[in-house]
Parts: sequence; C-alpha cells; structure tokens
Amino acid sequence: MQNNKRYFSSESVTEGHPDKLCDQISDAILDEILKLDPTARVACECSTTTGFFLVFGEITTSCYVDIQKIVRDTVRQIGYTKSEYGIDAESCGVIVAINEQSPDIAQGVDRGLEVREGAEDDGLNAGAGDQGIIFGFASDETEELMPLAIMLAHKLALRLAQVRKDGTIGYLRPDGKTQVTVEYDENGNAVRIETVLVSCQHDPDAEHSQIHDDIFEHVIKPCMPEGMLDSDTRILVNPTGRFVIGGPHGDSGLTGRKIIVDSYGGYGHHGGGCFSGKDPTKVDRSAAYMARYIAKNIVASGLAKKCEIQIAYGIGIAQPISVWADTYATGAISDTELSEVIAKEFDLRPAAIIKALDLRKPIYRQVASYGHFGRSDLDLSWEKTDKADDLKKYLKG
Repeated sequence: MQNNKRYFSSESVTEGHPDKLCDQISDAILDEILKLDPTARVACECSTTTGFFLVFGEITTSCYVDIQKIVRDTVRQIGYTKSEYGIDAESCGVIVAINEQSPDIAQGVDRGLEVREGAEDDGLNAGAGDQGIIFGFASDETEELMPLAIMLAHKLALRLAQVRKDGTIGYLRPDGKTQVTVEYDENGNAVRIETVLVSCQHDPDAEHSQIHDDIFEHVIKPCMPEGMLDSDTRILVNPTGRFVIGGPHGDSGLTGRKIIVDSYGGYGHHGGGCFSGKDPTKVDRSAAYMARYIAKNIVASGLAKKCEIQIAYGIGIAQPISVWADTYATGAISDTELSEVIAKEFDLRPAAIIKALDLRKPIYRQVASYGHFGRSDLDLSWEKTDKADDLKKYLKG
C-alpha cells in the first residue's frame, strides 16, 4: 500500500534575534509616534550589526519622538545589557537618517484616483500607499485557525524568552531560533511531530548536555501537544554544539527580513512586503491584517475548512484591483461565489480597513515578535471572528 504521509516545517525566532530586534525597534518608533499623531505617515526601518543601529526611512509627522531613547529602551527590554553580548543598550551607537514621505506618493494617498476622477468623497477614498499583492490565510487545523507548525514554532520561541527572563534557565542569552516539522496522514490530518529543532544562545560555560536536557524539559515538553511527541521524534538542540556568539554580534539584522515567520510559516503565501515600521496607510500591513480577518471569519463560519485570500492594490487607488479566495477544495460554496461574498461583505479600501480594524493605535510592537496572526494572548481586531455569524447566511442548505 502506498504511504501518502506528508511533512511540513515552519520556523520562528526569539525577540533577541537580530532581525527581530530591528522589527521591534521599527514598531516601537511607530507606536510612540502614533500615541502623539495618529495620522502620521511612517515607513521606518532599522539595521544592526556589532555595536550599533541605523534607523532610516520616511516619516511625516507633527510630533517629536526621541528615536535614540526608543532604540536603547527596546534593546534593554529585550535583554542586551552587557558589552560581552556584542551589543549593549547603554553603549551602542545609534545613527538616525530620516526623511519625509515623498509628496508624489502623499498626493495619491491623500486623495485616491477615484476622487481625482470625480467620484464622491465619503472620507474613505484615500489611495493605497503603494502597489502590492497581499495574502491572508486561515485553517481549522488549530484552535487559533492557524497552521500547526508555525504555532508550535512560535510557542517554543516565546517559551525560550520566558525561561530566560524568569531565571528557569539562567545561562540563556537573548538570541534563539526554533523549527518544527509536522507529519500529516493521507487525509491531511496532523498526526505527530517529526522533528523539533531549538537553537539557543547561551553563556560560554554552559555544557551542551545540560542545555539539551534543560531545553527539552522546560521548553519543548511544555509546548508540544499531548501525544504528538513519540520515541521516533527527532529532538535537536544547538546541533552545532555551541551558540555563544549571537544577536547582532553573530549576524547583522534588518527590519522585514522575517516576513514568513511573521505570517503563516510558509503554509500560506506572502505578498513580499513586510509589516513592521509601517503605518496602516501601507496596505502591506493593513490589508494583510484585513485579509487574515476575512479568511479567519470564513473558516469560523463554516464556509471553508481552509481559506486563502489574495488582494491586489495599485498605488494611489482606493479600490483593490482584484480580490480572490482559494479554499483548496474545502469550500461550502465555490471560490468564485466566495470571492463575490467578500466583495459584498467587506470594504477593502485602505481607509475603510483602518476604520474597521481601528488601526491608528500604538498596537504594533507587541506583534513584532512571535507572529502577527494567531495571537490568542493579545486583543487584536484582525483576530476576532465577529463576522462569522453574518457569513453563515451564505451556507447552502
């Protein structure tokens, strides 16, 4: 008999990973600006290597924030507080190179093409800040309506940070990565964990055998679903044997370089634009949140067991260029009908998305690590399923 089992892997990283450091700095700056100026335009990026950070991008705002202080506070909160880590919140260099948003872009965002061509302005016809293709995904595989592998990878990464900060494993340092491989049967059901990989930065005097045992006991076991680890599951902890040099000292970091970690772990598509450091007029962020909201409510309503939404925008145009739903043949109605339902039930103009999801708030640094989606630990508007009951009217029979 043919064996049709399948494997899928996803990874996550801790808040001390150099790329995640940069994501959190970018979103911390965005949050501080939005506290004072909710209509600010922000496209803030960060890069880092040993000893310093460069903050750059375009910001148009009526307020002032102390970017140097925000950088140092963020680095300190994450745990880089010793020079031996290769980056220290107190002594690191911070270079700031910020310009204002191009007026060519601003005019298209302020007044969308529809208004400029004579359409009535209802206050929600602001144009998209750039062209882009955006995806949202949901699956009934987990309680959070997310793919299992990415949820487990995030839980491991978050747990690594928790046991470091509460002293359970006192020799850990801030950098770390996780990866989980899930085995599926011929019917697409997750049946077991094939591999768990944890790479954790540590003090130089920590022994590899002790690290392995501590990580398995205090990190891996508490995060794995009951019954899915077995004697054949491969457990890999620091497979090089040593991980002392990490963070920006071990590798450079850059905002937006972990976009697959931020979304669906590769299980669903990603349009290519990152989320962090961008105000919600940027559809890379706001429309991705709306696409997740739509997909999640479709699955919660029973219209599909798995759903991916694609939305395409043109710069300076309010209405999307295209909207499409793919239910992977799990839909209660056809994908064509479902796409028509989305167009009817959801206003996908950027300003309407901002209003519907209440996105002009300082809410972004909290999702800059451990995923923007499936966050049952946070009160996020795009994770609500409050449209599911309305969508049930489209169920046939």
